[in-house]
Amino acid sequence: MALSDVSILWVEDDPVFRQIVATFLSGRGAEVVQACDGEQGLSIFKQQRFDIVLADLSMPKLGGLDMLKEMSKLEPLVPSIVVSGNNVMADVVEALRVGACDYLVKPVPDLFIIEQAIKQGLQRHQSDDVTQAEFDALSNQELKDNLVLLEQSVEAAKQVQQQLFPASNISYPTAKVDYSLFKSSDISSYFIDSTMVGSDHLIMYMAHLYPEDNRAAFACVLLRSFVNQKLKNYRSGQSKTIIEPFNMLSYLNERLVKSGLDITVDIIYVAIELTRYRAAIAQAGKGLRCYLRNDEGLSPLALSDSLQLGMLDWGKPSIQFRTILPQEQLCIATSEPEHKQQLLENQFKGLVYDPLLPAGGFMQLSL
Repeated sequence: MALSDVSILWVEDDPVFRQIVATFLSGRGAEVVQACDGEQGLSIFKQQRFDIVLADLSMPKLGGLDMLKEMSKLEPLVPSIVVSGNNVMADVVEALRVGACDYLVKPVPDLFIIEQAIKQGLQRHQSDDVTQAEFDALSNQELKDNLVLLEQSVEAAKQVQQQLFPASNISYPTAKVDYSLFKSSDISSYFIDSTMVGSDHLIMYMAHLYPEDNRAAFACVLLRSFVNQKLKNYRSGQSKTIIEPFNMLSYLNERLVKSGLDITVDIIYVAIELTRYRAAIAQAGKGLRCYLRNDEGLSPLALSDSLQLGMLDWGKPSIQFRTILPQEQLCIATSEPEHKQQLLENQFKGLVYDPLLPAGGFMQLSL
């Protein structure tokens, strides 16, 4: 049969819809185990090996995305598919964060769509074709379809960005990241992100996205999805690229070029080895600068300009290694004097609309 011997964990709080889907998938040959909420789903996942997880987002006790985050820590190679009736673009962003391989919208008009999504998820997981696998959340055509949506709708693009940006202060076990980004229109063409990579490394980056219009919101989603793919590879033991800034920027450039979406990026990407306070820093483009901050102010690091990411003739990024001393902070910022002054005054506000300030901003890492 079509899904013969495929083991599926199906987590859904609507008992009627859950049973309909389970009966259909069982009829297609799958072995389906049902769970009524995220807590039960996680408990079953810890006890049994599954080929794929199918999960609703909005559930009592433990939501689908939080459940999938925990599952990813336990078994990062098990693919997952998200099903939800909530706002599509917002949920796509959230699904990207946890590395879901596909996203389906309720009501599902044809149950064979679910079957096809499962087949594709399993094929991506098993495929040796890395180029295909790394479009982990959306296919090429889906990328372009969603880009059209964002180009046409300022509100949709704005909503996507609001979902992506964290609070102004992000605390990790042994580090903290603070930032301010200022936008003078609905969409920010600047983006920041950071995450722990295992227990010994932290990565952070700041990007300036072109063109500076609604497409920038989609470019944020695209960039985050590429980074998430390498995060998943690291957690599964397949690759250390995410903590190797030179290789990471090379990978990001390749993915942006092959996306065919005509998006270019200035970026500074930093990987910090937390046990030795050692930072590896890479830069592409020329619109951002990296600084070491101490009681005497900001000291710029010598990183030469290089071509933006997303260009066919892109060469190599600028690289530097630096040990962060006690009482020092590592900062990435735009070159505007107003931004530097606010950084020195510790004015960390997150993403804010301010038509009186130039677009851009800064982020700071404290260990």
